[in-house]
Amino acid sequence: MLIDSHVNLHAPQFDEDREAVIERARAAGVGLMVNICDRVSNFPAVRQVANHPDIWATVGTHPHEAKENPDLAAKTLTDLAADPRVVGIGECGLDFHYDLSPRDVQAKVFRVHCAAARATGLPLVVHTREADQSMGDILEEEHARGAFRILMHCYTSGPELAARAAALGAWFSVSGIATFKAAEDVREAVRAMPADRILVETDCPYLAPVPYRGRRNEPAYLPHVLAKLAEIRGWTLDEADQRTEDAFFAVFDKIARP
Repeated sequence: MLIDSHVNLHAPQFDEDREAVIERARAAGVGLMVNICDRVSNFPAVRQVANHPDIWATVGTHPHEAKENPDLAAKTLTDLAADPRVVGIGECGLDFHYDLSPRDVQAKVFRVHCAAARATGLPLVVHTREADQSMGDILEEEHARGAFRILMHCYTSGPELAARAAALGAWFSVSGIATFKAAEDVREAVRAMPADRILVETDCPYLAPVPYRGRRNEPAYLPHVLAKLAEIRGWTLDEADQRTEDAFFAVFDKIARP
């Protein structure tokens, strides 16, 4: 069963044909999807999509949006996470490339998400870009306060952060970036990921894989990501499918395996 571990189906890019996109995903063999929250204020829209029985949700605030609620409380996240369709905390983290929120606010809000993951037992869906040292430091410091599961979403950072996260038991997800011609560094990172802790995702509507690069991405394109993962790791398609499925249910263990 194909599983898209990171979709943004509540995004306005899907307002005209959301149901058709979901049907195309199913037709392509995608059996489960996790709709990712970009900011707490947008949670109702995120959750609405998860009314579909094969779509789940997370709750959290992306580092770009951290400035919207710099005093976010862990209790706000844990209360929303009590919803039976919520299976993760995030997307949260640090983005020092765009710096759309002040770095100190990003770090503060990220630590709140770590606390919520620790309190709920739900996995933390982590976004990180050009913040390797700070990300590694925060993850290690917060993990030392009490363990929680970590999913490094759409991993494109360096080998040192990957090693630090892997030492904490982190899972990693591979996106369409792995298919991009110039992304050899990402493919090298994929080769080094723990074989039993790799998931696949589209991050739709962003990062459409080759041969759809430049178009709006959608979950129906996930087979291209899985095929590239299999190629990079030297796995058969069936093996890649089974390994990523097993990894998904290990990290998102609130979802009952069919």
